[in-house]
Amino acid sequence: MKYVTLRLAAALVLLHSTAGAQENTAAAAREALAKKEGEGDQSALLKETLTAIDKQYSLIRKGKSQFTYDLNYSYIGQEKIVTDITAEGLTLFEIENVSAHIVTNTVSADYGVLDNLTANVTLPVIAKFAEARGGNHTSYSLGDVTLGARFQPWEARRDAAGITLTSNLRLPTGRSPFKIIAGSGEATGSGVASLSAGVNVNRIVDPVALFGSMSLTASAPAKDLHQTNGTRVLNRVAPGTQFGFGMGFAYALSYGISTTMSFQGAIAQGAKLRFADGLNVRTNTQTSALLNFGLGYRVSPKQTVNLSVGIGLTSDSPNFSVGMNLPLAF
Repeated sequence: MKYVTLRLAAALVLLHSTAGAQENTAAAAREALAKKEGEGDQSALLKETLTAIDKQYSLIRKGKSQFTYDLNYSYIGQEKIVTDITAEGLTLFEIENVSAHIVTNTVSADYGVLDNLTANVTLPVIAKFAEARGGNHTSYSLGDVTLGARFQPWEARRDAAGITLTSNLRLPTGRSPFKIIAGSGEATGSGVASLSAGVNVNRIVDPVALFGSMSLTASAPAKDLHQTNGTRVLNRVAPGTQFGFGMGFAYALSYGISTTMSFQGAIAQGAKLRFADGLNVRTNTQTSALLNFGLGYRVSPKQTVNLSVGIGLTSDSPNFSVGMNLPLAF
C-alpha cells in the first residue's frame, strides 16, 4: 500500500510538472505573438499606407505638421504622328517613335488647420529626358505647385466609412508645353492653372482597408500664345474638363508589412486649339488608366516606407511607373 501511495504521488508531481510546462509554453507563444510596445496596430498601419498611396484619405491633428518625400520614375513610349493642317485639310508627314523618361521628386507639407481640416502644398522638381528622331532633349525644372485642402464633414468611426472632401489648385509654375521653342527642351508642367474638387471614401475592416475616389477638374485656358506648330501659329488652348476615379484596397500582412492594389482612371474632354489664321481644332477625348501594386514596410513605430509599381492600361497612360514614399522627420 505504501508503494502504491508513492507511485500515485510521483504521478501527481509529473502531471503537475507537465501541465506547468504546457502553460509556460502557451504563455511563451502568446508573448511571441503579442504586439510589442510601439508597434502600433494593423489599423494604424493601414491608415499610414492609405496616406502614402493617396494623401486625400487621412487628416492630421490641429496644429500638427507632416512632411513627406515622393520619388517617382515613369516611362512613356509611343508612336507619334507628325502632321500639319493646311487649306486642303490634314496632311500626314511621318510616324515617329518617341520615348520619355520622367523622374519626379516631390516634397509635400501638410498642416492641421482644424482636427477635421488639413491644408497642404506640394513642390515637385522634374527631370525629363525625351528621345526622338529629331534629337534628344533634357529638362530639369520646377513642376506645377499644388495647393490643397482636405475636409472631413463627419467624425471617423471604426464601424463606418470615412468620407473626405478635397479641393486642389494647381499653379502653372512648370515649363509650359505651349511656350517651348522646338529643340529648347521638354515641358515639366501643364501650362495652365486648374481647380479640382472630389470626394474620397475609405473603410477599414481590419486587416483590410477599402477605398475609392471621384474628382472633377476644370482648367483655365492658355491665352496670348505664339507657338509655331507646323506651318501655323498656335494662339490659344482651352483644355477640356477631366473626370477622375479610383478604387482599391490595402491588406496588412503583419504589424510591419502591408500590400496594396488600386486602379486609377481619368477621362478628359478634348482641348480646343485656336490658330493665328482663325482655324479652330478640337482634339480627341483622352482616357488614361493605371493599375498599381504597392508594398508598405514599417521601419519604425512612426515611419512607413511605401514602394509602388504602376502599369499603364491605355495608350494615353505611361507604360509603367515606379515610386517610393518616405515620411520626413525634422
